[in-house]
Amino acid sequence: MGHCCSKDVSAAVNNDGITPGNHFKPPASPLPAGRSSETPLSTDINSFAASPFQSPLPAGVPPSPSPAGTPGRKFRWPLPPPSPAKPIMAIMRRRGQTKPPKEMPIPEDAEGGEGERQLDKSFGYAKNFPVKFELGKEVGRGHFGHTCWAKGKKGELKGQSVAVKIISKAKMTTAISIEDVRREVKIMKALSGHEHMIKFHDAFEDANNVYIVMELCEGGELLDRILSRGGRYTEEDAKSIIVQILSVVAFCHLQGVVHRDLKPENFLFTTRNEDAPMKIIDFGLSDFIWPDQRLNDIVGSAYYVAPEVLHRSYSVEADMWSIGVITYILLCGSRPFWARTESGIFRSVLRADPNFDDSPWPEVSPEAKDFVKRLLNKDHRKRMTAAQALTHPWLRDENRRVPLDIFIYKLIKSYVRATPFKRAALKALSKAIPESDLFYIKAQFNLLEPKDGFLSLNNFKTALMRHATDAMKESRVLDIFNMMEPLSYRKMGFEEFCAAAISTYQLEVREDWEDVARTAFDHFEEEGNRVISVQELALEMNLGPTAHSIVNDWIRSSDGKLSFLGYTKFLHGVTIRSSNTRPR
Repeated sequence: MGHCCSKDVSAAVNNDGITPGNHFKPPASPLPAGRSSETPLSTDINSFAASPFQSPLPAGVPPSPSPAGTPGRKFRWPLPPPSPAKPIMAIMRRRGQTKPPKEMPIPEDAEGGEGERQLDKSFGYAKNFPVKFELGKEVGRGHFGHTCWAKGKKGELKGQSVAVKIISKAKMTTAISIEDVRREVKIMKALSGHEHMIKFHDAFEDANNVYIVMELCEGGELLDRILSRGGRYTEEDAKSIIVQILSVVAFCHLQGVVHRDLKPENFLFTTRNEDAPMKIIDFGLSDFIWPDQRLNDIVGSAYYVAPEVLHRSYSVEADMWSIGVITYILLCGSRPFWARTESGIFRSVLRADPNFDDSPWPEVSPEAKDFVKRLLNKDHRKRMTAAQALTHPWLRDENRRVPLDIFIYKLIKSYVRATPFKRAALKALSKAIPESDLFYIKAQFNLLEPKDGFLSLNNFKTALMRHATDAMKESRVLDIFNMMEPLSYRKMGFEEFCAAAISTYQLEVREDWEDVARTAFDHFEEEGNRVISVQELALEMNLGPTAHSIVNDWIRSSDGKLSFLGYTKFLHGVTIRSSNTRPR
């Protein structure tokens, strides 16, 4: 890992269906105390079969300079498997597997005689890199690029030290790998203005390489600092780190960008000073994500990958899981999911629960533990967003500005398109929310700058456009307003906004959820509950006739209204697998 180096850029899939990544040498302990990967394995970890991977490195190329880092893989399958764990294991064991059609090398051109059909590797970037910069020593290396120190020779960066990521065009053997580089530059350029985002200066190219010129961060990786502290931060120091991470991730998600490889190696300190700010780097696996879209390609780093990524249906919540893993490491010095092989790590992520019983967790504050648990929830719908996490009691600071949350837009969209009966159920629920939970909702309401205490569609548009970048165009974030059209004809006060801006899934993780639900049901009985038939209820929930027998149990036989069970089930809804995925 280098100063501003994105480790890998996607390239052709090998015969295992896996693009080359760091060859996995399991660490000697859940969080190694040093960089050596030769220490004997711990016998405390459940043993699995040896890793089936052969080294993906070309002959003569040394391993990654950071063996303590996280093994990263990028998997692709032509069709989603019926179950996540088994196919992952099978894919890794297979030799000579047929490559998915979109990832196959360009076929030979028999008539051209060149052996390989030519790909267009022209990016349209400036071609005068040697004129503007003088390259110096190498500071980081990945499999498809390396990062060098450089100094500006002319122009506005004259005399200034920068980092230059150099990506070989010879490694770009598919149209997808070319597009990955193009997308990485687009994302970095669009998001460059945030204080915790690595600053993008320019991109250049010549016949052999692409050159991405970035800010030079000389303070080292977050991983190095964790190791130098013996693997554990105090809660106060951990808060400082996590607030910076959440701030920039909230910004990325608002722009419709999911990072997909959040880990300590991908956060750099600007200087060696203890209180130096951090910058997020390495957008080589990042992608634009449209509203309500689910991605299905498995990318990222094994220790930090979210369960739904292995299930091949995920969105920005996968980044929040990774932040949960980072927070867990900062607070206790161990990884929450660990095994000797990548396949073992995947099993742990899918099946195991983090350990909050052993030292030092008994001494960690209840607020910190709750924070981590609400991010490491295997149900992605129950995780906090980045903006919500910044308002969690563990991090809450009334003097710190809360970022605008795109999740609010999604909730409002669903609310304004819901039936009157569903809106009545949500209004009853909003009246039962504890006052402490209203901090986030009030902050979001104020960010929308209500006029005379009310919001219109224009408030939502103005607030979002205030943060707009070119990334929003790529990710089609503004398309969400097409689904919020009902707000064009009416206004929304805070009471209704509160009803619209709550998530039943997130409330269910509260220890007092049963009490909250009971209180909400009492309000619903007084103001919203009505006689409803099985057919009407099924229609309300968009269910077919085959589900009538299920919802029949939710209606009281005494008066034909929803029971408490029916009310909670109605709020929760019925999960229907979405086909809105974009294959890569």
